[in-house]
Amino acid sequence: MGKITGEGGPELEQGTPVQEVLQRDAASKEKAPKVMQEQIDSKSPNGTRSFSTLARRRQEALVSFEDSGIEASGRNFELPALPLASNMHLKHRYAPIVKQVTNLLMRDGKLSVAQRNMAMILNHLRTASPPTVDPERPLLPGAPPASHLPLNPILYLTLAIDSVAPLLRIRSQKGIAGGGAALQMPMPLALRQRRRQAVMWILDAASKKPTRGSGRGGFARKVAEELVSIVEGRSGVWERRSVVHKAAVGARANLNIRRR
Repeated sequence: MGKITGEGGPELEQGTPVQEVLQRDAASKEKAPKVMQEQIDSKSPNGTRSFSTLARRRQEALVSFEDSGIEASGRNFELPALPLASNMHLKHRYAPIVKQVTNLLMRDGKLSVAQRNMAMILNHLRTASPPTVDPERPLLPGAPPASHLPLNPILYLTLAIDSVAPLLRIRSQKGIAGGGAALQMPMPLALRQRRRQAVMWILDAASKKPTRGSGRGGFARKVAEELVSIVEGRSGVWERRSVVHKAAVGARANLNIRRR
């Protein structure tokens, strides 16, 4: 446009001062604020102004990509290092034992109810008084002091389940020694199998307890109380574990029998 009209283009860095506009328009000057009228009437050096009809350019407010260090791909943060940790996946955000116990608590496919009960169990373990460990039924080696267990309810849960989890199971096999007689064979269990058997014993013992009060958190309270009794050595689950281990020790002689 400046080339067509023979004049320079508009100056974008600075706008026309309001005082200059009001000096050319007397009617607008009378309606202007008194402060601006005093500034116009006062003898001030040329070029000084407090107001402008044009806002400053946004170059100072807008940050360019080069100055901000933002890449053209749109990433504001660095990508995580690969390979990703196991707990960074959405489906693996819970501890393995918490997920396993939640699945065993679930009935009729109602996962939300099982998750609510699991949360109640952990909350009960966190708010309960520190347990008193029985020396005749010690917990796993390397366990923290009993007074520290309520500070970490997941560790509390893990310690209670792993302490009563059986190491073996008894399996009946027919014809291993010839004929139709079945022999008892001890079989080792993996970690998830051991925990599953312990949780099933705990749930069975909790279901036999009398219900106190009302509400939907009654069963979760009974399971949490059973876990506390396991740590204190008062639960009957310890007896079930010892029975399985004694039977497995008595049947270990059958492992030397060869198949015929």
